[in-house]
Amino acid sequence: MGKRIISQRRGRGSPTYRANSHRFKGRPEYKEGIPKVIDIINDPGRDPPLAKVKYENGEEGLLIAAEGIKVGDVLESGNGCVLPLSKIPVGTQIFGIETYPNSGPKLCRTAGSAAILLSKSEKECIIKLPSKKQKSLNPNCRATIGVPAGSGRNQKPWMKAGKKWIAMHARGKLYPITKGVSMNSVSHPFGGGGTGKRRPPVSRFAPPGRKVGSVAARRTGKKKR
Repeated sequence: MGKRIISQRRGRGSPTYRANSHRFKGRPEYKEGIPKVIDIINDPGRDPPLAKVKYENGEEGLLIAAEGIKVGDVLESGNGCVLPLSKIPVGTQIFGIETYPNSGPKLCRTAGSAAILLSKSEKECIIKLPSKKQKSLNPNCRATIGVPAGSGRNQKPWMKAGKKWIAMHARGKLYPITKGVSMNSVSHPFGGGGTGKRRPPVSRFAPPGRKVGSVAARRTGKKKR
């Protein structure tokens, strides 16, 4: 008799694989007014630091910190300034982009990732994402000018496996990861040594636990020229 593979166990939603969200600082939001940076804080739930800001009406909030901002800055222009796409010059690097008006920052929130505003008109604005994909958005969608801070984070190597284990489990990530072909046959469809291995592609209508690898692949292997 087989058993649940790890992807099924994680999907159940037990505390074993759940991130410790009680340590997260909060959700970045866009509000009306000109913000002033009162603190730069570290959030275990995300790569870039967060800027704690205070608005003219006394209300406080959180924004993803842009490169170059510091405590005391008034985000009225330049890096860290939040504006609708219609008011941002073409060719500007932007991040924390809304997918529809008032949705809050959704796109390009990772440290060092930024999109470029390619063109704009009265009906749509076209941006180029870090994946080179182009996306059309409403001109009223807001975005932050600049690049998220903390872009050099990945350049520091993991000196000890225990440090990486702590970092991964702080966000509920699975680490270490074992390849399916290295498992026993009861643990994964690809396991079982030299016999009983199930290779991709797999049917679209396969039951959960068997749907691993290339699901309903149109073709596999090298492309013939």
